[in-house]
Amino acid sequence: METFELNNGIACPVIGIGTFMLSPADAENSVREALKMGYRMIDTANAYVNERAVGRGMRDSGVKREEVFLSTKLWPSEYENENAVEETLERLGTDYVDLLYIHQPAGNWLAGYRQLEKAYREGKAKSIGISNFEGKYIGQLQKEWEIIPQFIQVEAHPYFAQDELRKTLEQYNIRIMSWYPLGHGDSTLMNEPIFKKLGEKYGKTGAQVILRWHVQMGFAVIPGSRNVNHIRENLDILDFTLTDEEMTEIAELNRGERYYHRTDAQLAGFASWRPDFEAR
Repeated sequence: METFELNNGIACPVIGIGTFMLSPADAENSVREALKMGYRMIDTANAYVNERAVGRGMRDSGVKREEVFLSTKLWPSEYENENAVEETLERLGTDYVDLLYIHQPAGNWLAGYRQLEKAYREGKAKSIGISNFEGKYIGQLQKEWEIIPQFIQVEAHPYFAQDELRKTLEQYNIRIMSWYPLGHGDSTLMNEPIFKKLGEKYGKTGAQVILRWHVQMGFAVIPGSRNVNHIRENLDILDFTLTDEEMTEIAELNRGERYYHRTDAQLAGFASWRPDFEAR
C-alpha cells in the first residue's frame, strides 16, 4: 500500500473504501472483504448510519485495529452535542479514529470544529478534517482554526480537479480526499478516449486509470462499492505510474464541472436533520 505523509507527520493510505449509500449489511461485508484483500483505509460518517456495521466489518476482518486508517464525520446536528465524539467511537467500537471530520458547513460548525480540535488534543482523533468546506467556508474557518486540518473531503475527478481550492490548501499542506472520484459512475467520463488509450497501454480499465490519476494528483481516494469484484479492481492501481505527459493530457479534461450542486436550502436543512443512530 502506498501512503501519503500528512501535515502532522502521520502516514495515510492513498486509497480506501468509502461506505456512502451502503446499507449496514453491505457496509459490513464490503469493509470486511476490503480489509482482507489489502485495503487499509475505511471512510464512513454519522450520516451514513452504518458506523456500527463498519466497526463489525473491521473486527471480523482479522486485521489489527492499528493497521487500519479509519475515517468518520460528525453530522451538523451533533456539533453542539458534547458527547458526539464519544458516541461516535462507541458506535464504531474503537477508542480512537485516525481521521475525524465535520461533515458540512451547516449549523454551528465552529462548535463542531472545536470538538475536532479537542478530540485531537485528547488522542481520540489522530488527525482532523473538513468535508465540503469550499469557497467562503474554508476562508471563514482559516480565521478561526487553532489546529490546521490534515484533510478536506470534496468532490474531485478529472472533470473537476478543484483548481481554486488547491491554491488555498497548498499553503497548509492540507490533502484532498476525493468523493465522486469516478464522476458518480458517469460513463462519459470513464469512456473518454484518453482513459481507453491508457487502459490499453497499462492493462487497466478506464476506472483504474482515473483512480491512479487521483493518487498522482496527491489526492486520497475512497471509491465505494458493494460488489467484491469492483472493490478488488479499485485496489489494483498500485503497480503502474502515469507519466508527466499523460497527467498533462488528462488535465485537459478539467472543465470545472461538478456533479453535485448543494443549495442553500439543503445546507440549512442539514442542521435540523438527525441521523437514525439506532440503525444497525
